Amino acid sequence: MHSGRGNLFIGTRISTARSMTAPERHEVQHRDTGTFIRGGMSAKTRHGTQENGAALWYLLGLTVIGALLRFYNLAGNSLWLDEAATLSFARQSLAGIWESTAGGEFNPPLFYWLEHGILVFGESEFVLRFLPALLGVLTIPVVYYIGSEFKDRNVGLIAAALLAFSPFHIFYSQEARAYTPMLFFFSLALLSYVRASRSNETRSWVLFGIFSAVAFWMHFYAIVPVAVLVLHALVARAGEIRKDARNASGPALGLVAFVVAALPLLIVTVNLFLARTSSDPTFGMQGLDVVYQTLLEASGHSIAVLVPFLLLFLLGVAYTWREDRNGALLLLFMIFVPLAASLVLSSRMPMFPRYLIYLLPVYFIGIASAYPALRALVRERWAVAIFIAAAILVSAPFLSTYYTTPQKNDWRGFSAELGGMTGEGDLVVVLPSYMALPLDYYYSNATDGTIELAATTGDDLAAVRDRYPDRRAFYVVTHDIFAANPGEDALGWLDENAQFTGQHTGIYLFRST
Repeated sequence: MHSGRGNLFIGTRISTARSMTAPERHEVQHRDTGTFIRGGMSAKTRHGTQENGAALWYLLGLTVIGALLRFYNLAGNSLWLDEAATLSFARQSLAGIWESTAGGEFNPPLFYWLEHGILVFGESEFVLRFLPALLGVLTIPVVYYIGSEFKDRNVGLIAAALLAFSPFHIFYSQEARAYTPMLFFFSLALLSYVRASRSNETRSWVLFGIFSAVAFWMHFYAIVPVAVLVLHALVARAGEIRKDARNASGPALGLVAFVVAALPLLIVTVNLFLARTSSDPTFGMQGLDVVYQTLLEASGHSIAVLVPFLLLFLLGVAYTWREDRNGALLLLFMIFVPLAASLVLSSRMPMFPRYLIYLLPVYFIGIASAYPALRALVRERWAVAIFIAAAILVSAPFLSTYYTTPQKNDWRGFSAELGGMTGEGDLVVVLPSYMALPLDYYYSNATDGTIELAATTGDDLAAVRDRYPDRRAFYVVTHDIFAANPGEDALGWLDENAQFTGQHTGIYLFRST
């Protein structure tokens, strides 16, 4: 494989091309794709075509395996709070979904609109999770093409394998939220950006802007990596821009396409951001914990994997730097700038590793770029095979239990247990109040003959008891009560007036004394 495919030095490539004869330019163009042409199809050309065909077969295999890992047991875990919220929003009209976003829902409407359409097939867990799983699978070949454009087919295959077996990506591909859909469209934006950086084609810059906008319509936090790519484009072209401002036209065109396609949402986002950051967060991760947990989850939830992955990423950056400094800067910018931004923002707004799922393509491409280090020990083909085998091995501990144990709050199982304990006329009090969303998906108080109520504070609980002094009450509580009731007076009230019955996958049950 040849380093020319990843070269982002546009000015150098253009100036070199101008100094070549037409046959020489023809030869270099084919060298960049792994083939040489001199008058007709040579053995080298045929070999390159065979290699390309083999790579596509490997990619197909990885994609099929990735599909099996993402669709197998898709409905196995019960819906948790955020997924139940997805269903709640998807049930609204298209206009109602937009009004919810404009009114304060801190998630863009596009994913809810798509889920609204898919509800024609029902409201089962499988249906709700189908779109994230499908787009999660389709991201695998996109990452292959990003790696191939960035450097070569080997990097593309290794990066695609790392994504196919990524526990982080598998988990969120099986969740009815916008994380993997956002990643899919951002990956298309990243692919368009890499191509635009190499070719400076108007079409690629426009596609970069459009796909970036679609990713932003999927999840607000996509604006961070989009901004990083624009920053990288300006830094990479700084010398050319100083000579002639027209050299900034490509990135400017992409930015304009993004703004035009995302303008209504950008206007809404300003007010939402100000509201979200107006007070200290009561949930989520803060400080360095955001950085550590994000890298840990991206590395398969294992500290034993995190360390070698980070070392391989840095080694990949070093190898890339020798051939393509702007490419190396892209790897560094796309990992460390978002992590730094998240570190700062975590003090003013809730932050979770899943918001940074867009790091996966660049993280894995950086790791894959280290494969030449093995070429001194084994043949190139074996070096790629070793990396792919390692991707499978590091995911094995996760996969060994993932499909057999609940990975989320098991509201399905809890509701069955609750139904066996309650009787007609009993109270079921949900804390905090919005936990009724996942509970009611599985539990019907009408069928059970109970009275379902909601509470968040100690005063709410006291009011329920005063209103129904002679009824037996069951209190359903999750860890979210710490975010909804930071003063913890609700838990204090339960300690004094209820008896702890037990817990089921993080769902706690109390009964009145």
